[in-house]
Amino acid sequence: MAGLRARLDSVLGVRDRYARLATILALDPERDHQKILRLSAAYEFPWDYRRALELALFRTYCVPSISALLAATGEFANRAQRRYDDTALLMGELVEHGYDSPRGRESLRVVNGMHRRYRIDNGDMKYVLSTFVYDPIAWIDQFGWRRLTDHERLAAFHFYRAVGQRMGITDLPEGYAEFAEFKRDYEHTHFRYATTNHEIGCYTLDLVCSWYPRPVRPLVAQVVLSLLDRGMLDAFAFTAPPAWVGPAARSALRTRAALVQLLPPRRTSRLLRDPRNRTYPGYPNGYRISQLGAAPPTDIDPRWLSRPIPAQSRATDSDVLPPG
Repeated sequence: MAGLRARLDSVLGVRDRYARLATILALDPERDHQKILRLSAAYEFPWDYRRALELALFRTYCVPSISALLAATGEFANRAQRRYDDTALLMGELVEHGYDSPRGRESLRVVNGMHRRYRIDNGDMKYVLSTFVYDPIAWIDQFGWRRLTDHERLAAFHFYRAVGQRMGITDLPEGYAEFAEFKRDYEHTHFRYATTNHEIGCYTLDLVCSWYPRPVRPLVAQVVLSLLDRGMLDAFAFTAPPAWVGPAARSALRTRAALVQLLPPRRTSRLLRDPRNRTYPGYPNGYRISQLGAAPPTDIDPRWLSRPIPAQSRATDSDVLPPG
């Protein structure tokens, strides 16, 4: 049996499966946080990071002040796929190239330009940022082919804290545990039902289901709902799926992890290569960063705006977004 396993390992490359982990552990999680996160998100767990961040977006919609702004813009009602694709690409650019690289700085200009249009509470911005740190960690601890190391956890914290600083988010916690505590407290205080939560949650659920063949979409919806915790279901006013769905979904995800563990290490980055991207022809090369992001709104209650939008800057959805 041992000989058979050794031959199988040789064929599949399992003996090299942890080589990249050795590289990660040789780096400093604070000084080298950009390199560590890229190795982890782009090579070790690209699928897991993508699924975790999809659920993280669901989580942010449980805060009524966040969902209300998203509902007011109309972007999720009219362009949900494009908003998903833009977010994935902008965040992927930051991790793939680094937040201080030319592409990273351009991505941040786009992100900051969109956010500066609106009256957004600093606490909401800080909370959304926290989900990018901790939701992938929670997902990979449950469903990854291995658990994340402390190096990878701390690197994610330092990376997104640096991004938050470049976004102008204030009062960012200094430490990993402190930021995690902020996230828990914010959810406890701010998660509550609102009609806009339900509205944005439904648009997002419909988007996820649209990626799969029509006959299986009802099952996909139930699987997604089974991955939401009780607080999220209540904040959306979603009906919990049948009791068997959650255990079956989690078992399938853990089976997938066990199979992935047998595969050879990934040789190419998957950060900017998502087959679900349907907006940009020739993906991942069929876009310019300046084209990403929503255009300035033309029909929105002024109370949401940080300042009036001049008529000459009211671009259409196809226009190139100017730097923020």
